[in-house]
Amino acid sequence: MTNELQPRTLDEALQIRAARPDAVPVAGGTDLMVALNAAHEPPPALLDLSRVTALQDWHRDEGSVFVGAGVTFARIGRELASFRPLAEAARSVGSHQIRNRATIGGNIATASPAGDSLPVLAAYGATIVLASVSRERRVPWGAFFVGPKRTTLAPDELVTGVEWPVVEAPGSFAKVGTRNAMVIAIANVCVQLDPNARAVRLALGSVAPTVVRASDAEAFASAEVGWDDPERPLPTPVCVEFGRLAAVAARPIDDVRGSAAYRMLAVDVLAQRALRWTFSDLGEARC
Repeated sequence: MTNELQPRTLDEALQIRAARPDAVPVAGGTDLMVALNAAHEPPPALLDLSRVTALQDWHRDEGSVFVGAGVTFARIGRELASFRPLAEAARSVGSHQIRNRATIGGNIATASPAGDSLPVLAAYGATIVLASVSRERRVPWGAFFVGPKRTTLAPDELVTGVEWPVVEAPGSFAKVGTRNAMVIAIANVCVQLDPNARAVRLALGSVAPTVVRASDAEAFASAEVGWDDPERPLPTPVCVEFGRLAAVAARPIDDVRGSAAYRMLAVDVLAQRALRWTFSDLGEARC
């Protein structure tokens, strides 16, 4: 029988984590239960974080946002609607029931390449906040995710949240899967504008071992945008080349959800679509 450990405070959770590194952290359990049902081998213990209220806070302060690991996707969709790409990604996660249980910390810690929040966090340039009994550390998203379902999380650490600098500019999230609802992504993308840096950011999910930024597509689009003339339309050839460069950045595989060739095509189409949606929010003509 699996032992269930139920801390009430973050300090208590970190003490248990240090003493029982074999205990699997769980909040909503939406990913863990799938894995357990498939493997039929329960872990020796579960570290239930659902009662740790310190993980369920989010706040905006001095130009940055912090979202606790225990904030559910249902809350993100409602309460962080001003961060459109993240809210769009949150609303695409599973069913209403799943969104009411699944947390952003679970999405981060699971580190699935298909995690819907991960391309958004990559496009935001987010930092993952980790804690143990002895320290707190902040790890850039690109250093935290090191492979499919692999991270730099230490055995005595918990993901306590994620933070990113606020960019007051449009962005968009797009996703494709094998059906219209409750779908694991075949490919997902996030576009985020950064007018201060005169940059277009593009992150891709479910098309490489980890979420990736499409640097060549970003550089190309950033050079083509009329930052000093927001009324200037984005020409169609720019959008087409942006999609092509996005697809080149993908490193997909064939699996049960789709072929590598289909994933590259999907990234091409989704990147163009997300770019059009983003610039339509600026009032520019669609490419």
